[in-house]
Amino acid sequence: MVLGRTERGKAPIEPVTLKILVAGGFGVGKTTLVGAVSEIKPLRTEETLSEAGRPVDDTHGVEGKNTTTVAMDFGRITLRQDLVLYLFGTPGQDRFWFLWDELATGALGAVVLADTRRLEDCFAAVDYFERRNIPFIVGVNCFDGADRYPADSVRQALDLDGSVPVVLCDVRHRESAKDVLIEVVEHALAVGEVTRQTATT
Repeated sequence: MVLGRTERGKAPIEPVTLKILVAGGFGVGKTTLVGAVSEIKPLRTEETLSEAGRPVDDTHGVEGKNTTTVAMDFGRITLRQDLVLYLFGTPGQDRFWFLWDELATGALGAVVLADTRRLEDCFAAVDYFERRNIPFIVGVNCFDGADRYPADSVRQALDLDGSVPVVLCDVRHRESAKDVLIEVVEHALAVGEVTRQTATT
């Protein structure tokens, strides 16, 4: 194959690029997911947790965490020759949420990561995407030592609409994280198709 050309002399395919947000509470694995799948060196804006932030950073359940994202994580993954995802990991603490509106602009959909030990930490992210009609899925990050629950139990606990996919994952592993991203793209495209059909009837 000649560089810059596809098989049989066809012109290179110009890939569709889609923006996906990765959201959730503090220490839930957003930076880990982006790093696990990104085909480029991910951009990270992590800073060391400080004594000044101790009163507002709840580290219960993630006592070993000593850094936090203060702006965003950024990575890229090619799912197919014609489909590239740009991943934007949002900061988890309340005091950085002013960045979310900027990051959400133009997003096709979102992954809300959840930790069953701190499930309440993802309520705000779920509410954010519901209010803005941004399609999202919930990825339950299965931490070592955490209780495992069926997807339907998590759905009920979060009071999710029945159409919102809930998937179990381990974002430390590339294939598991990649499956989560495929799920959110398929869900967002399906939601968009339903919306278009409703608008034309």
